[in-house]
Amino acid sequence: MRLRLTPRDTTFFDLFSTLAGHLVTGADLLAQIVGADPSDRSDLVDRLNDAEHDADEATHQIMRRLNQTFVTPFDRDDIYTLASALDDCMDYMDAGGAMIKLYAIDQLPEGVNDQVTTLQRAAELTADAMPRLRTLEGLEEYWIEINRLENEGDRAYRNLTAELFSLPIYQESPAGVVEMLKLKGVVDSLEDAADSFEGVANTIETIFLKES
Repeated sequence: MRLRLTPRDTTFFDLFSTLAGHLVTGADLLAQIVGADPSDRSDLVDRLNDAEHDADEATHQIMRRLNQTFVTPFDRDDIYTLASALDDCMDYMDAGGAMIKLYAIDQLPEGVNDQVTTLQRAAELTADAMPRLRTLEGLEEYWIEINRLENEGDRAYRNLTAELFSLPIYQESPAGVVEMLKLKGVVDSLEDAADSFEGVANTIETIFLKES
C-alpha cells in the first residue's frame, strides 16, 4: 500500500456505506413490488421513491464533502464517479418500480423476478464492500462476483426480450403490443440497474489498482 504523509478525511467511507445501504432497501422494496398484488403496489412504490430520495441526499452529502475537502482518501474523480454510479443504481431501480405502477401492469413475466433477485444480491454485495474501502482489503472477490451477476443478468435480459418479442399474446392485437412495450420499459430499466452495479464494481477495482 502506498505511504501517505498527509491526513485524509475518512468521512467518505461512512457516507458511501450509508448510500449503499439505501440500495439494499431499494432492491428489497422492488422485490416486494414485483411480488405484490397490483392493488398493493402503490404504497410500496411510494416507499421506493422515498428510498430514492434518501439515496439522492446521501449522494449530495458526498458531493458537498468533496467540495469542502482538500485531501481526499483517493482520487477526487473516482469519488465522484463512485457516488454517481451508486446513485444511478437507485435511480434505475426506482424507475422500474414507478413504471410498474404508472403503466398499471398486472402480470409480470417470471424473468423479471430473476432480474430483481440479481439486483438484490448485487446491492447486498455492494453494501458489504463499502466499509472495506478503508483498507482496500478483500475486495477482489466482490468485483468478480458482481461481474458474474451482471453476466447472469444479461442472459436473463436477453431471454426476456426474446420472450416479449416472440410470444403471440403480445403480437395479436394493438393492446398486446402496447403491453409488450410497457413490459419492455420495466425490463430495460432493471437491466440498466444491473449495468450500474457493474459500473460501481469497475470503479472500485480502478481505485484498488491506483491505490495499491
